[in-house]
Amino acid sequence: MGALKLGLQLGYWGSGPPVGALEQVQEAERLGFDSVWTAEAYGSDALTPLAWLGSRTSRVRLGTALCQLSARTPTAMAMAALTLDHLSGGRFVLGLGVSGPQVVEGWYGQSFPKPLARTREYVSVVRKVLLRQAPVTNEGPHYPLPYPGGTGLGKPLKPIVHPLRPDIPIVLGAEGPKNVALAAEIADGWFPIFFSPDHMGEFTSSLAEGFARPGARRTADDFEVIAFCPVVVDDDVERAADAFRPMLALYIGGMGAREMNFHFDVFVRMGFGAEAQKIQDLYLDGRKDEAAACVPTAMVENIALIGSRHKIADELARWQDSTATTLLVAGGVDTLRLMAELLL
Repeated sequence: MGALKLGLQLGYWGSGPPVGALEQVQEAERLGFDSVWTAEAYGSDALTPLAWLGSRTSRVRLGTALCQLSARTPTAMAMAALTLDHLSGGRFVLGLGVSGPQVVEGWYGQSFPKPLARTREYVSVVRKVLLRQAPVTNEGPHYPLPYPGGTGLGKPLKPIVHPLRPDIPIVLGAEGPKNVALAAEIADGWFPIFFSPDHMGEFTSSLAEGFARPGARRTADDFEVIAFCPVVVDDDVERAADAFRPMLALYIGGMGAREMNFHFDVFVRMGFGAEAQKIQDLYLDGRKDEAAACVPTAMVENIALIGSRHKIADELARWQDSTATTLLVAGGVDTLRLMAELLL
């Protein structure tokens, strides 16, 4: 693995387009950031802003962190990938994730069960399209091609467009051990939405299991780990943590159901089981401010760089010694400049 890289995480929009996004992206490229990433939930999509911003840059890689599987069929996703890769001159990185049952079933109107099998099949079809070696067929139960039944007139097709790169990198978002192993087996990288350099031991065996499977695409030496690393610069550590507590409360408490919340499970594995339970209970009872107030500063410090410039510089060493290959930073231009100065 080479030196730790920096990426800019733009995420998904709030109630409208974020102000200053283009300036952020252009400054990140000027500073030497390796990549820029967009996301989607159930508002803005990941691809359109990425294409728009990518047209105003020339070097940074353009990634989705993440596109949701249920938003597009695998062939539609492959079409978007090969299109954006051409438009950007070979800078696109396809980040994929299954999302959760609330979004998959509530927003997309599709079935959530068997997310690992669906992911494996989805990626396989995307790769068949991008390779363009033969008309695309798939006998799997989730995305059968041609469609069984119907008119009976469906036929296997090859993409009209010749892909610029048949091996566009695919990165999988994964939080559970089995999903992490799948990412190590079939993908080119892994996007852990919450990454703690001090609590990655439980994922080591999952990554090793994936790399050891027959036909694995990568090894630990050429596999990307794109770790979300929120940064809040403030000499008052508690005030810095306050800036991030509501987001953690939302994900631990509200981004999932009480019976199934993958983000909640991550913090339980990090040793914050009692705290996560209290946050979830308060959030689901509608007491969101109280839930945010219950997020301990230690929990924020586990997955973020917060505090004074000196404190951040000292703690950055933990991330440099971790399995991360890219730190995905969210923040204003001043934050980007600080991270570039400390790392690049």
